[in-house]
Amino acid sequence: MNDKDYVINKLKQFHRQDIIISKHALVRIVQRQIDKEEIIENIINPKRLEYAIREKADRKDEEKFDCYFGYGKRLCHRYVIVIKNNVIVVTVVKINRVWQKIAEKKLKNKGKLRC
Repeated sequence: MNDKDYVINKLKQFHRQDIIISKHALVRIVQRQIDKEEIIENIINPKRLEYAIREKADRKDEEKFDCYFGYGKRLCHRYVIVIKNNVIVVTVVKINRVWQKIAEKKLKNKGKLRC
């Protein structure tokens, strides 16, 4: 199930100071040449969010999502985020190919696991 609308509503509750970028994500930002400010902007203003796939969270008081922010058919940012009283960016990926099928396949496989 695409939790896009749910995640958009959750993210709209947060401000810039509520976003924490993990050490791992900071390394990936440098390696993958992604603008940190763009990541923060995508989270506080999630208009580019196309897919949000719920993942298993480590703790009961948090929610984890695999999020795809689309820039066109051939470019997307994928962030794994954890939401509780703040937003933690766990990792970031820049996808430079037709990405919609990747997200749709993951959604489809996630649905099979729930049955």
